[in-house]
Amino acid sequence: MSLMVLGTSSHAGKSTVVAALCRVLANRGISVAPFKSQNMSLNSYVTSDGCEIGIAQAMQAFAARAEPRAEMNPILLKPKGDATSQVVLMGHPYKDVPARDYYLETGFLLEQALSAARVLEEDYGHLVVEGAGGAAEMNLYSRDIANVLLARALKYPIILVADIERGGVFAQVYGTIKLLPDDIAPLVKGVIINKFRGDPEIFAQGIEILEKISGVPVLGVLPYARIDLPSEDSLSIGEKKSIDHPVRIGIIRLPHISNFCDFEHLEKRARVEYIPLGNPLRDFDCIIIPGTKNTVEDLAQVWISGTADEIRHARNEGIPIIGICGGYQMLGREVVDSGVESCQGIHRGIGILDVVTRFDRYEKKTEQVTLEARPIGPLLSAMGRVSGYEIHMGVTERGAVEEAFRGEGAATPDGLVFGTYLHGLFSNASAVDALLTCLYARRGLCYVPDSGDPDPYEDLAALFSDHVRMDLILPYFE
Repeated sequence: MSLMVLGTSSHAGKSTVVAALCRVLANRGISVAPFKSQNMSLNSYVTSDGCEIGIAQAMQAFAARAEPRAEMNPILLKPKGDATSQVVLMGHPYKDVPARDYYLETGFLLEQALSAARVLEEDYGHLVVEGAGGAAEMNLYSRDIANVLLARALKYPIILVADIERGGVFAQVYGTIKLLPDDIAPLVKGVIINKFRGDPEIFAQGIEILEKISGVPVLGVLPYARIDLPSEDSLSIGEKKSIDHPVRIGIIRLPHISNFCDFEHLEKRARVEYIPLGNPLRDFDCIIIPGTKNTVEDLAQVWISGTADEIRHARNEGIPIIGICGGYQMLGREVVDSGVESCQGIHRGIGILDVVTRFDRYEKKTEQVTLEARPIGPLLSAMGRVSGYEIHMGVTERGAVEEAFRGEGAATPDGLVFGTYLHGLFSNASAVDALLTCLYARRGLCYVPDSGDPDPYEDLAALFSDHVRMDLILPYFE
């Protein structure tokens, strides 16, 4: 048997609950895999065989001690703007589709998703399935391949997750269950209340009321907790709190920012701030231009807002500047688009790196890589070997500039500006230590490398086990 986790709304905590269940079950020796038929996110991950999936499903796979696979997230939607998304199907680009046309493919995409789920069932025996958004979006029932249509096909027991922090938890739970189709509502076997702050004893009567009005047991109340898991989507940026720290790193908040989870290890060791376009950059120790789903359009906004001039001024002041993926492309002399990525034409880059990027084909490079940093300047010289993954369209040609890594990227002669396609660079301790050692030294301070992070999945599993009745959940995995 398997289980489905639906939410009363977006951002209720479904991804975290699925990850917690995966680790608790794995710790009990139960073979399990995560599954989300359709995800919309610009934070993605590349599997070992070069497939692209949502970062949340990769995170859940790690929690389950399983290798991330395309089947775990067969449909990934990557918004590009103008109500258009790139559809990544079974790990590879399928097509760009306007929202009004996407639902024309409901039958085909549901068939693809169910096929992937059956493969995982065969290989792992048990699935923990995550829905998307709110489960009771009545106007979407006829084409909701992530919730209602999937639940109807799989017929798994359902756990409903509600976010008490938003308020109105009684209406969330009762309303969702009562609005679900008549054949789906009986599948709801339990409710988990998430993000609770304060004394749970105060909510004891609330549990009794919820169980009475819904007819479904409350399996647990999860307290609000900060556990270091990768952020799933842009909603998480607004929740980030920079720590008080002598070193300030500014990350440009591009309109189509992607894979900002690249910097979450830095966030724990420096004051990392996501800077809106147009804001001054002169008080930062380092500036990072992150990835983007739309290099050309975001590059135009970088110029219009004045941020390009701020970055060029920072370079003149000797402030380290790093471009990751789309940020690397922007740092070049120009971006030439044949109409594949966005607007056809030659687009002026920020001009700090002597590189040119060309978008000639609707093809995406997706692969895991290990690179050796070249001995250029204080940052790259101290990094050594680093691992991560590439997810990008376009090809970047170097001019009179050296590689930042052997076979990849570009760097200025002093090494204080470099660009790379390597997502996950700062998930490497050596890269974090190299950057912070340099930035500390520039302030006359001494950086002491961190001894390492605890396993967040074990912390999550312990929290879940302490507050959720696993005795009522385990029978679904027998």
